[in-house]
Amino acid sequence: MTTLLNVKDLRAYYGQVQALHGLSFSLSEGSLTTLLGANGAGKTTTLRAICNMVRSTGGIEFDGKPLNNKSTESIVRFGIAHVPQGRGTFTTMTVEENLQLGAITRKDNAGIVSDIERMYAHFPVLKQRHTQQAGTLSGGEQQMLAVARALMLRPRLMLLDEPSFGLAPLVVRDLFGILGKINREDKVSILVVEQNAQLALELADQAYVIETGRIVMSGNAKDIANNEEIRKSYLGY
Repeated sequence: MTTLLNVKDLRAYYGQVQALHGLSFSLSEGSLTTLLGANGAGKTTTLRAICNMVRSTGGIEFDGKPLNNKSTESIVRFGIAHVPQGRGTFTTMTVEENLQLGAITRKDNAGIVSDIERMYAHFPVLKQRHTQQAGTLSGGEQQMLAVARALMLRPRLMLLDEPSFGLAPLVVRDLFGILGKINREDKVSILVVEQNAQLALELADQAYVIETGRIVMSGNAKDIANNEEIRKSYLGY
């Protein structure tokens, strides 16, 4: 498979504090990859470094093109969509206005209209709430809206930061099922940061485990999920 994202010796800093210590990993086009680890391990910082939202060194290539020193806006235009932790919807705007905003860099009006309907097909509850202000949605509905808005970019790669955070287990399982469908049917590559290791490993093709800013384990997600020793040592279940 073609390598879509290639990260080499990534180091990231908050002021004088080093948060990442030489991460190297890759993501194949069309794959669904998960970054696992405890709070503070460096998962969110990794996504921020890819989007140039934190000071970093090392090599980051997307489809063979270097992302180093590119602005966050330029990285978005390359086809990388970032859904940060905490959902980040525009609460005073309606559901449909949020979706339209996700396509702000696009000029194909007919395609935008078609993609909004496609998002409603993926997330039927958003169709029911399309005139409702985003701030009045439930937590699960807001997370679905955040994902749908990111997809309006028509990204090749979507970065998801803790999509299960604060959601009920049934909502989480439904959301992850939709993410798997989007990966398979829309051919969107996904890199998901997640604390719910068990569910993430069920969904993913490839997995990397981060501890204190370093990758300590990597491999096929199903192999890791089936290895009790690895699960207990690194994932706590």
